[in-house]
Amino acid sequence: MNLIIYLIAGAIVGYIASRIMHTNSQQGLLLDIVVGVIGAFVSGYFISPLLGIGTINDAITLPTMLVTLLGSVVLLWIVKMVRR
Repeated sequence: MNLIIYLIAGAIVGYIASRIMHTNSQQGLLLDIVVGVIGAFVSGYFISPLLGIGTINDAITLPTMLVTLLGSVVLLWIVKMVRR
């Protein structure tokens, strides 16, 4: 059950991050989920300890979703820089 919740949360965060970074036309739902899940990993490993906010594994709350969104945006920014 948790896996389904993580995939849904990853899809939502990945979609919002792709809209922020204007990459939505280049990727579909599957890549939105991948970006959300990898963004959650990146934010849990790097950003959460700096801000003192838990990860999406602790609880799905607004602060954890915002940190995950920040990690997804950073991930998409890095991908855009590498593609250039």
